[in-house]
Amino acid sequence: MSDMDSLFLRIIAREVPADIVRENDRVIAIRDINPQAPTHVLVVPKKRYRNAAELAAADPELLAELFTVAREIAAQEGIEESGYRLLFNTGADAGQTIFHVHLHLLGGEPLGGLTGGPLKG
Repeated sequence: MSDMDSLFLRIIAREVPADIVRENDRVIAIRDINPQAPTHVLVVPKKRYRNAAELAAADPELLAELFTVAREIAAQEGIEESGYRLLFNTGADAGQTIFHVHLHLLGGEPLGGLTGGPLKG
């Protein structure tokens, strides 16, 4: 596992500081350090899976929990009614740079289409 791969595990272990929005036994949610929207939170399972497909195959309940936590954060951030985007990047061609699955929660402004280039992370 490279340093980039272990970044979320290091955040979970409190070895790397992060702006934690929410945390429970299975999930941590942190603000993205390079936000692509006014609200940009990463919802991360504490157990490492490389991507969304691997997580879905291994633990569909945990996958569902990521979406539940994201919806709760959207409500907390005041963007539930105006709208928000949930996004997984799976694989390098999709812009995934940290190979520990994480769900991007984006909102707080009109987001437009998805053709403006890759969202890194």
